[in-house]
Amino acid sequence: MGRVALIQVLALCSILLLIFPNPSFAQLKQNYYANICPNVETIVRNAVRAKVQQTFVTIPGTLRLFFHDCFVQGCDASVMIMSSGSNTAEKDHQDNLSLAGDGFDTVIKAKAAVDAVASCRNKVSCADILTMATRDVVVAAGGPSYPVELGRLDGLSSKASSVGGNLPKPNMNLNQLNAMFAAHGLTQADMIALSGAHTLGFSHCNQFANRIYNFSKQNKVDPTLSPSYATQLQQQCPKNVDPRIAINMDPNTPRTFDNVYYKNLQQGQGLFTSDQVLFTDSRSKPTVNAWATNTQAFNNAFITAMTKLGRVGVKTGKNGNIRRDCSAFN
Repeated sequence: MGRVALIQVLALCSILLLIFPNPSFAQLKQNYYANICPNVETIVRNAVRAKVQQTFVTIPGTLRLFFHDCFVQGCDASVMIMSSGSNTAEKDHQDNLSLAGDGFDTVIKAKAAVDAVASCRNKVSCADILTMATRDVVVAAGGPSYPVELGRLDGLSSKASSVGGNLPKPNMNLNQLNAMFAAHGLTQADMIALSGAHTLGFSHCNQFANRIYNFSKQNKVDPTLSPSYATQLQQQCPKNVDPRIAINMDPNTPRTFDNVYYKNLQQGQGLFTSDQVLFTDSRSKPTVNAWATNTQAFNNAFITAMTKLGRVGVKTGKNGNIRRDCSAFN
């Protein structure tokens, strides 16, 4: 290819990028449904509030559901599909079996409330409803409110085989965490902010048992754990504990969305290795220290990270549709 032709091709690419800056989330915008279903955010918010009044698990359950959806094939509600026939769906992969049913139920109830309005019926995607509901549960727990970008379509595929290796593990180190988040266009700061969601929610004992019983040959207990916290965990999670037993991720303010998660890390009270490493690794420690003392800085970073996460793998055009039932393909 001659130099002039190459310049022309590059110029054309530049023009196309200006017209379509990022096809994956180019159609996302605030107030996307203003002319389609103008009250959609109020409808979803009211449904979420009603669900939260029934059970607190609604809050961490919905927040975690959003993460698990977006990290596998993008934010397309594919995690909500039920397995059927020969297809084993995402939700039945081992890494998703601990997702709380109340998270799924929140989206289903909000979808029903939206579809109960004739002008809105089958006009709002399950992926967008999950995105709105996630913001609303953060607010319900005392966290920051923020405008959500909408306009996602629901995905046309959900396979358990696509989950493995795409969700953060409790034993990951900083390099592994950064690499996994970077694959979705998220920075280290975004990763640390999103990890702050562990200020809410629960974990089963088997996810961290190695840290309190058989960490290494030299140390039965992970030395990065506070000794008193390790003792507390051993009392809550004795050996051979019922696998259904779950404990709070945040031992101090487990029902409030706040920056206490970062204060806990400073005190050796990070439940997972992947939590505590944010403080023990010198590359991430300054961010933990900054947010432990500045709630507004953490809230701002969380909003930025959630907005970026919500743009991951967005389905448009023929790559998606609006599901009539969030748990089944049309």
